[in-house]
Amino acid sequence: MLKTYFHEIHLGYKAKMAEFAGFDMPIEYSGIKDEHLTVRHGVGVFDVSHMGEIWVKGPSALAFLQKVTSNDVAVLLPGQAQYSCFPNGKGGIVDDLLVYYFAPEKYLLVVNAANVEKDWNWLVACNDCGALLENASDQISQLAVQGPKSMEVLQKLTSLNLSAIKYYTFEVGEMAGVKEVIVSATGYTGAGGFELYFYNEYAETMWKAIFEAGKDLGIKPIGLAARDTLRLEMGFCLYGNDIDDTTSPIEAGLGWITKFRDEKQFIDKDLLLKQKKEGTANRLCGFEMIDRGIPRHHYSITDASGLVIGHVTSGTQSPMLEKGIGMGFVPAGLAKPGSEIYLEVRGKLLRAKVVKMPFI
Repeated sequence: MLKTYFHEIHLGYKAKMAEFAGFDMPIEYSGIKDEHLTVRHGVGVFDVSHMGEIWVKGPSALAFLQKVTSNDVAVLLPGQAQYSCFPNGKGGIVDDLLVYYFAPEKYLLVVNAANVEKDWNWLVACNDCGALLENASDQISQLAVQGPKSMEVLQKLTSLNLSAIKYYTFEVGEMAGVKEVIVSATGYTGAGGFELYFYNEYAETMWKAIFEAGKDLGIKPIGLAARDTLRLEMGFCLYGNDIDDTTSPIEAGLGWITKFRDEKQFIDKDLLLKQKKEGTANRLCGFEMIDRGIPRHHYSITDASGLVIGHVTSGTQSPMLEKGIGMGFVPAGLAKPGSEIYLEVRGKLLRAKVVKMPFI
C-alpha cells in the first residue's frame, strides 16, 4: 500500500489504519463520535495527502477546462476556487473536483484519491487543444484543518490575514516557516476551516507546528470515518457512493455546478441541458429515519408496500442529530421534502422521510 508522509505520525497515535484508495490511511483515532464533535465544536486535523493534484497551464488552459468541466471556469478571479465535475461523455461523472485559479494560464485541479490515474488518463485523452498538464500528486501533501477554532490555531503560524480568505478563496504564503503553502478556505466538513497544500518534505514540520499551536484549544487528529460522517451531515456527495460514471450531475442535485452559458461548450452539454429542462426519472435526496435504525450503503429504499424504488448511496448515525440520516436515489416525484419512504433492513421496513439538505 502507498503511504502518505504522515504515516509514521498516525502509527504513533495508534490510529486504526485501513486501505483507502490504495493508501494505508487513518480511519479513526479516539473514536468517530469524539472526532466528529471535535471538528464541529473545536478544531481537528485530517491527513488528506492521498488526494490528487493536477496542474493545467498554458495559453489553452482556460479553453481546455471549459470543455472538460461542468462549471464555468471563466467567472473565476485569481485566488478563487470552484467546485465542479468532469462529465464523461455518456451522461455520467468521471469525478468531482476543485478548480483553483492562480493566474491566467495557471490552474490547479484537486481530484479524488481513488480517481487520480483515471482522471489523468481522461484529461490526456480530451486534450486536443495543447494545454500543458502536470500530475503533481506525488509531490504534494495536504492537511485539512477544520472546525470553528481552526483560524485561531493557524493564525499563530502565518502573517497572512486568514480572516480575509473568504470561503472558496485561497492565498499562497508562508506558514510555520514553510514557504509557498497554499492556504485554501475550503473543506469537506461544513465546520469551517482551511485546506493546506505544501511539498512533501515539509509534512512533519507542518504537522508539529499546527499541533503545537492548537494544543491549548484541544486540537486532535481526525480519521476518514469522521470525515465521512461530517460530509454526510452537510449533504456533500462522495464519489463512488452518491455519484459515479452512471449518475448525471442533474439527477445528483448538482445542477448548480453545471452552467449552460452560450459561450461555454462542454462535454455532455446538450444531454445535461435536456435533463435540466425535462427533468430526470430519479433524483438524489436526503432523508432522516423516523423509525429507529441506521441506513447503510446499498440498503433498498421501498414504498409502503415493499416495492423497491431506489437504494441508499450513503448513510450513518448523525452524531449531531443522534438519528439515522442518509442519501439515495428515488423516483423524482418522491424526492421532495416531506415524502415518506421506507428502508428494508433485515427483512423489516423502516420508515424515513425526505428532508432538505444539509441535515444540520
